[in-house]
Amino acid sequence: MTTPAAMPSSRRPNRRMWLAYAGACALAWCLFVLAGSEFDRGLDPFWLAVYQATTMLWAPMLLGVAIWPVARRLQASDAGQAATAMAHVLAAVVFSACWQAGEFAVNAVLFGGDHAGAVLVAGLLWHSVWGLVVYAAIATAFTAVLQARAARGAAVAAAQAESALARAELSAISGKLNPHFLFNTLNSLIALTRKDPARAEAALLQFASMLRYVLDTKRGAEDRVMLADEVDFLRDYLALEALRLGTRLRVDWQLEERTLADELPPLTLQPLVENSILHAVAPRKGGGCVTITARRNALNQGLDLAVADDGPGCEPEALEPQPGQRRGVGLAALKKRFALDYDGRARLRIHTAPGAGFRVDLFIPQT
Repeated sequence: MTTPAAMPSSRRPNRRMWLAYAGACALAWCLFVLAGSEFDRGLDPFWLAVYQATTMLWAPMLLGVAIWPVARRLQASDAGQAATAMAHVLAAVVFSACWQAGEFAVNAVLFGGDHAGAVLVAGLLWHSVWGLVVYAAIATAFTAVLQARAARGAAVAAAQAESALARAELSAISGKLNPHFLFNTLNSLIALTRKDPARAEAALLQFASMLRYVLDTKRGAEDRVMLADEVDFLRDYLALEALRLGTRLRVDWQLEERTLADELPPLTLQPLVENSILHAVAPRKGGGCVTITARRNALNQGLDLAVADDGPGCEPEALEPQPGQRRGVGLAALKKRFALDYDGRARLRIHTAPGAGFRVDLFIPQT
């Protein structure tokens, strides 16, 4: 059952179209009257022009309403262009015949059958031509309306499909990040259990807290968390890594207090920190330093984040996936997430060079 709130919105397009049709009819009537009026000769020619415009235009104006269902049916049909054109020609002939029949009936009532027959014969050719022309004009206008609606509907459907695809891709990306992180963390815990069971037990408590955070942020691709929660999660993760790496892992926190209430997608920073540990800290005997920065963007009040390390860095070309090369999904997934999310307003930029470390800058809008 159609709700009262839904009925006006569904009928509004047709209402606007018929208002436009009525306006076009009124304009045609006024122009016909003006063309036949001679104001310098008094009001008699004006009233005669009014009479002629009314008697000649009432029929095509009313019959024009019947062209709408014809145009709509032909637009929706699967018939070819030739069949559609032929159908319009037949409809135009019927329109012209009905126009002349209507005028004959009115003239017969007002002036008698003989007069009506004489007027019909005298204007048969002229009325036939004008009937075809008027039908063509009205049918063209209605067809343009139908095509515009179809194009608008197709555009809306395409936008909805694109939005659904983006949401599906974001969900897939989030689903890749979490198992990737859990797999690496479990490997670290297994290694720690063999070395120091007591410390492994304490680490398991931290891991349980981290796991709860991961599960809480697994509800959807559009979830947002406070930066303070993401930082707490990241501290637990780094504490676990420090059990394995010891003093080789150094962390420099540069967080503006006012940014801790900002929101961002969950598990945004952890993959970046994991990459730094994997490539800049763990392979080096002396370890390395990971710098985590959060600042307010002075221009647009968004959130500027950065994760940097003092590792060996690499050539920017090396970041491109090579055929057959197996790579982690963290950085690639984050790049795709920020390409899709926030209507394209979020940014991810990588700065690296051989011997110059590795830095990832993120911008996350807050409005």
